[in-house]
Amino acid sequence: MNQPATLVNSWNEWDPLREIVVGIADGACFEPTEPGYRPELRGSGGAFPTGPKPAEMIDRANAQLDGLADLLRSCGVTVRRPEPYDLSAPLRTPTFEVANQYCVVCPRDVMITLGSEIVEATMSRRARYFEYLAYRKLVYEYWDNDPGMVWTVAPKPSMADGMYRQEFWDWPLAKRHREMHSSEFCVTQDEVVFDAADISRFGRDLVVQESMTTNRAGIRWLKRHLEPRGFRVHPVHFPLDFFPSHIDCTFVPLRPGLVLTNPERPLREGEEQMFLRNGWELVEAPQPTTGNDEMPRYCQSSKWLSMNVLSVSPTQVICEEREAPLHELLDKLGFEVLTVPFRDVFEYGGSLHCATWDVNRAGTAEDYFADGYRPLTAGRQAGV
Repeated sequence: MNQPATLVNSWNEWDPLREIVVGIADGACFEPTEPGYRPELRGSGGAFPTGPKPAEMIDRANAQLDGLADLLRSCGVTVRRPEPYDLSAPLRTPTFEVANQYCVVCPRDVMITLGSEIVEATMSRRARYFEYLAYRKLVYEYWDNDPGMVWTVAPKPSMADGMYRQEFWDWPLAKRHREMHSSEFCVTQDEVVFDAADISRFGRDLVVQESMTTNRAGIRWLKRHLEPRGFRVHPVHFPLDFFPSHIDCTFVPLRPGLVLTNPERPLREGEEQMFLRNGWELVEAPQPTTGNDEMPRYCQSSKWLSMNVLSVSPTQVICEEREAPLHELLDKLGFEVLTVPFRDVFEYGGSLHCATWDVNRAGTAEDYFADGYRPLTAGRQAGV
């Protein structure tokens, strides 16, 4: 008797990769200004553009996304792509309006595989509320053909004005920094809000960053939903990152026992102990080859997209082609480093890890923290 196919299986960020979704830039628009987001031009300033992105810009990004897809196929990985749809029209719901949607370049932000379960994140920005639609055909295919697959859609937030601190963007810098150190950002704590890219997977353990895009209510929902299924959810914080959004430019596991860390964004004191007492090595990434002032004009991400690497296996990592210092470090750590050009994708919200969603890796559920889960102090866990 034939066994049913297991199509959905991914427990961590490094096991041998079998199937992955790579984003597309088709139909992409410039990010609209909204209560949870204010895009700004780099360099000389001026008004941020609105509406659809120019065709030549989309073509450049798609060429590099296609290049990543080709490289993955050459490694024996099955590559899937999302469905394009119209992102340019104004969007109106009973609770909010927004001038246009954004793009479907970064599936990592909205979709995550946790073992045999696919979770669609709530998202934190209005322009990305319906982004899951680009992946629905794929998810239905996995659901129809893998009877062991579990499909969960997190509760969609209202994204009404009251969900945001709209004064946040006008706070004086000193006040903004003070509030950020208390993990109070533009999204309030009243509704469940999280982006999938704030989650990093370590087998049975999930590290979740409290950030501008994931609030304490979102982390509580993840704990209540996932811990009865055998996961352990660990909130983490990076207090020197005043604009935290997505963990994969800050804390990047590469293989069992090794995490690439951001030298400018250390973990809050005490939160590193779970790793250190279990023998994990935290290795600082080198400075990126491109400074913040040299990033692409419309890019809203930091120079630390250099850290946004994609693991094909515990010994093989894909990096952006210009990041030679990082290539050298990874080579010394025993990795085979594969490179692709990806700078033209930066203006769409991410790099290699952001632009992908791994659906199937070869591993199984493992406990990489034999010393177990010891909660942080009660004060630090308050509200989570």
